[in-house]
Amino acid sequence: MRRSAFAAVGTAGCLGLALLAGCSDDDGGAGPPTVTASPGTSSAALPTGGAPGGEQGGRDPVPEVVGVVADHLAVPWGVAFLPDGTALVTERDTRRVLAIAPSGRVREVGLVEEAAPQGEAGLLGIAVPPDWSRGDDVFLYVTTTSDNRILRAPYDGRRLGPTSVVLDGIPAGFIHDGGRLAFGPDGYLYASTGETGDSALAQDRGTLAGKILRITTDGEPAPGNPDPGSPVWTWGHRNVQGLAFDDERRLWASEFGDQTFDELNLIEKGDNYGWPEVEGRGDDPAYTNPQVVWETAQASPSGLAWLEDHLWLAALRGERLWRITVTDGGRATDPTDFFVGEYGRLRTVVPAPDGSLWVTTSNRDGRGTPAAADDRILRVELR
Repeated sequence: MRRSAFAAVGTAGCLGLALLAGCSDDDGGAGPPTVTASPGTSSAALPTGGAPGGEQGGRDPVPEVVGVVADHLAVPWGVAFLPDGTALVTERDTRRVLAIAPSGRVREVGLVEEAAPQGEAGLLGIAVPPDWSRGDDVFLYVTTTSDNRILRAPYDGRRLGPTSVVLDGIPAGFIHDGGRLAFGPDGYLYASTGETGDSALAQDRGTLAGKILRITTDGEPAPGNPDPGSPVWTWGHRNVQGLAFDDERRLWASEFGDQTFDELNLIEKGDNYGWPEVEGRGDDPAYTNPQVVWETAQASPSGLAWLEDHLWLAALRGERLWRITVTDGGRATDPTDFFVGEYGRLRTVVPAPDGSLWVTTSNRDGRGTPAAADDRILRVELR
C-alpha cells in the first residue's frame, strides 16, 4: 500500500488520464525533515539574504530572463556545453543534435537514427566529459524500438560521427524513460532511468529501470558501486529527469511523483527512494525521504542545475522555475518559484559558461500550448 505523510491533493481523474495527458509525468523513512513547497512568490518581491537558520551565507539570487538564445525548436531536451562555449542540444522528437555557437548561430550537426520517438521517449539527454577535446566522444541517452540505451559518438566540431553502444538493455516505455546524463566530479557518468509505467520495476534490483546508474565511459559498473557487478547506484525511483552536483560533490535528483507529490532527493550511494511503496515522505526507515516535495500541479520537475549556491529546478506542468537553497549541512530548504505561467512548460535548466542559466521550454511536446516562437531556449541572469 502506498503511503504518504500528507493528504492526497487533486487526484480526481488523474490516473485514468495518465497515458494521454500525464499527472506529474513528463508530462521515498530516513533523512532530514521534508519541506513542502508553496507556490506564489513573485520574483519582484523577493528579499535577499541567507537561508533560514543562518547556515548558508551570501544572497538569494533572483533570476531574470534577459534574452532568447534560440527559438522555433522542437522539444529541446538535453543541453551540454563544450569547452569553447558551444552548446550541443538534443531535440526529442526530430532526433536532431544541434550546435549553438557563442555567437548564437544554430546548426544541425547530426541525426541520431537509432532514436524512436513516441510519447515521452526519443532522443533525450546529452553529456560531455569534463576533459573533452575536439574529436572526442559525447554521450547520448536514446530510446530505440527495443530499449533505452546510452550511446557515444565522436564530435569534431562540425559533425557528429557514427554512434556506438555504451550501455543497452534499459527498459523503455511510452512514458517514464528517465533520460538525464551527467558526469560527476569523480569522472564517472550518471544516468537516470524511469520505470516505464511499470512501478514494480523500481524495486527490482535485477532491472535497470527506475534507477540512477553510475558507469565508466565504456559502460562498465563504476568502481565503488553498491554491487560491483551492477551499474545501479540507487533505486526505488519513478522517473528522474534532473541530476545536478553541488559544490560539495553532493548529487541531487528531481523526480516525478504520481498523483500527489513530486520530489527533490539528495542521492546517497545504495539508498532506496521508495517508489512505489512511498510517494513523498513516508515513515519506513527502509526508504530515503525526499528533502522537498511539491504538489504535482506546482512542479512535474524535469531539469535541475546548480549555480550560485542554489539548485534551480525546471517545472513542466507547474510552468515555473524553482530556486532551492542548500544549507552548508546539505539540507534543501526555502523553495521559491519564478516565471509562473510566463513561458509555459520548462524542461531543462543548465549553467552556461558565462554564469547565466539556459532554460528550455517544452510547449511543442503534445502537452503544452506553444507560443509563436516555441520552443525556445531562454537566457536567465541571476541578479
